[in-house]
Amino acid sequence: MPSAVRVSWILGLTAPIAFVFAAEPAPQYYPRAGKPFSAAVRVGDIVYVSGAIGAAADSTLPTDFVTQATNAMDAVAKELEAAGASMDDVYRCTIALTDMENWATFNTVYVKYFKVDRYPVRMSFGVTSLGGAAVEVQCEARLSKKR
Repeated sequence: MPSAVRVSWILGLTAPIAFVFAAEPAPQYYPRAGKPFSAAVRVGDIVYVSGAIGAAADSTLPTDFVTQATNAMDAVAKELEAAGASMDDVYRCTIALTDMENWATFNTVYVKYFKVDRYPVRMSFGVTSLGGAAVEVQCEARLSKKR
């Protein structure tokens, strides 16, 4: 018995009910060249951005924290743009710091990327190592209906 007829019979209805299920959107992957993970993955209107460290364009790590933090935030913004989103669409960030003493300094960089009334929810935590980096930023965004 087809499921629509079976549900109609169970509910005591005389005509079958038509069910329409939306198909799950297929993930779109935005590979990171030479890495075993994607820079971002978009599933429907949600964009997941992998953690970005503060490496410069030539893959070297600057020695100062502010430059690393800025590079990490710029990298997140770039990956969001590639997936059709922007920093305005970000609703959650996770920040890893190798030295929690840099938390306030990171905030001075971080707030420049968001509108004052649109700060995402956030979790920041300290780690013992990020492979030489001082900060790693991971974000999630939801595309606005305007796109």
